[in-house]
Amino acid sequence: MFTGIVQGVGRIVRADARGDGVRLRIDAASIGTRDVAVGDSIAVNGCCLTVVAIDRDDLAFDASGETLRCTASLDRAGNVNLEKALRAGDRLGGHLMSGHVDGVGVVHGVVPVAGGDGSVTFTVEAPPALARYIAAKGSIAVNGVSLTVNTVDGARFAVNLIPHTLAVTTLSQLAPGDRVNLEVDLIARYVARLREFE
Repeated sequence: MFTGIVQGVGRIVRADARGDGVRLRIDAASIGTRDVAVGDSIAVNGCCLTVVAIDRDDLAFDASGETLRCTASLDRAGNVNLEKALRAGDRLGGHLMSGHVDGVGVVHGVVPVAGGDGSVTFTVEAPPALARYIAAKGSIAVNGVSLTVNTVDGARFAVNLIPHTLAVTTLSQLAPGDRVNLEVDLIARYVARLREFE
């Protein structure tokens, strides 16, 4: 489990073909790797991946073809949000996340908030099948970042990104047309499933 509180920005330095997927090598110095072991789970842009090898601050992960089909930006070099798995007793500062990406959204707009404090309104078009799980004032993860939904209009939703979030995640690097990993709120998913049996 994860919380969506990004612990550091890493960098995919290599993505080598391996079977139908890739082996990723990520510079993870930003999160500290002394307490990381082979077999540990780490959220990479919101996708739970297993550490398969360690070389100092470089961590290796295998991403299957299925993982690549369900996610964005894990098949090439670039910056990624990193979060180690939640441990019993850790603070839950964001919201509970599984690291199972539900779908890929597309950034629709990035607009500075009036007032000039550096915040931006970030609008994303979600896949239509996920829209039923996204509610105003609910939680959503975008590239592994726990965010509160401000507004919803059909399959499109907006969040407010404060300067701190922009400074410590990769969200500041996104532009309209970019694809992002989305994980909807677990509670919303279970409530919707239970209602199917009413």
